[in-house]
Amino acid sequence: MPNYWYIPVGILTVLFLIDSQLLANDVKKAISNIIVICFAGYALLTEIKNSKINDRFMLADSMIFLYYALSVFLFFLLRQFSDLAQDEAVNLWSINNILSSVLYLTFIYTFLKLKK
Repeated sequence: MPNYWYIPVGILTVLFLIDSQLLANDVKKAISNIIVICFAGYALLTEIKNSKINDRFMLADSMIFLYYALSVFLFFLLRQFSDLAQDEAVNLWSINNILSSVLYLTFIYTFLKLKK
């Protein structure tokens, strides 16, 4: 990453660490997830572009991208349907739980593969 990118990343980090009342916690979470999506997408594009690099982390990076993208989608879906019944909201969050379980299993698989 070029050196000039560290300035806006640092400013965003400080803004998210300050617990201000400017943004609600839900909005902060969505914005931080979008930032993670951008970085994960950049990492994926770099791995795809450089075929010389061993694709040891391709599965983990793609699962990070998928998890955070669907997490933001679920966040906006639940914000639109705030008057959902409790059972339907639980069903939507169970999708998030399944995705996080798959993400963690992918991490375990990747690190075990690296260990060998």
